[in-house]
Amino acid sequence: MTITRESVQELLKSEKFNDRITGINQLRQLDASVAFELIQPVLTDSNARVRYAAISQLDTIGDRDLPATLAILRDRLFNDSEPDVQAAAADVLGALKLTEAFEDLQQLYHQTPEWLVQFSIIATLGELGDLRAFPLLEEALTSPIELVQTAAISSFGELGDTRAIPILIPFATNSDWQIRYRVVQALARLGGAEVRATLEALANDTVEQVASEAKQSLAASCDNQ
Repeated sequence: MTITRESVQELLKSEKFNDRITGINQLRQLDASVAFELIQPVLTDSNARVRYAAISQLDTIGDRDLPATLAILRDRLFNDSEPDVQAAAADVLGALKLTEAFEDLQQLYHQTPEWLVQFSIIATLGELGDLRAFPLLEEALTSPIELVQTAAISSFGELGDTRAIPILIPFATNSDWQIRYRVVQALARLGGAEVRATLEALANDTVEQVASEAKQSLAASCDNQ
C-alpha cells in the first residue's frame, strides 16, 4: 500500500486510536514539511498516548518551522495534563537545541510535582547546551530522587563546563553504582588531571561495569594525548 499525504491525513482524522497512532508513525515516510503540517491537529488530541507520539516526533520534523515548534512545545510543557507528554516536550526542546526555552524548563522544574517531568528537564539540559543550566543542574544533584541526580551528572558531562569537576568528584564514592557509573562518563567528557586521579580510583571499583567504564575512559584519554 502506497503511503500518501491523503492516506495519512485520513488516518489522523480517524476516530480510532490505533488509526491515529498508525498515521503518526507513517508521517516519517512523508516529506518533513508535509508531515509537520499534518501533525498539527493531533498535537492536542484527546488521547494522551496520541499526543505523546505526536510530540515525540517533532524532534525529527520540528525544524521545518522552529518558531512554531517552540510555541507548541511551550504550550505542552505547561498546559498538557499528562506528565508523559510534558516530559516528551522537554526532550524535544533539547533535541532541537531550542535554548529560548531554557527559562521555561527552569520554571517548570520548580513548579511540577512530577518526578518524571523533573527528570526529563534535567536530562535535556545537557543536550540543550546552555551554560545557564549550571546552577539548576547543581540544584538537581540534591534532589531526593536518584534518577534526577543521575540525569544531572550526565548533563554536567554533556554541558562540558569544567566547573562541574569538583562538584561531581564526591559522587565517585556514592553507594549507588549507577551514579558512580554516570560519574565516570561525565568526568571522562570533562577531562583534566584531577579527573584522571578519580577515574584511576574508579577503575578498581567493586562493580565491574563501573571499573570497566573507567578503564576504557583512561585508555581513551591516553590515546588522545
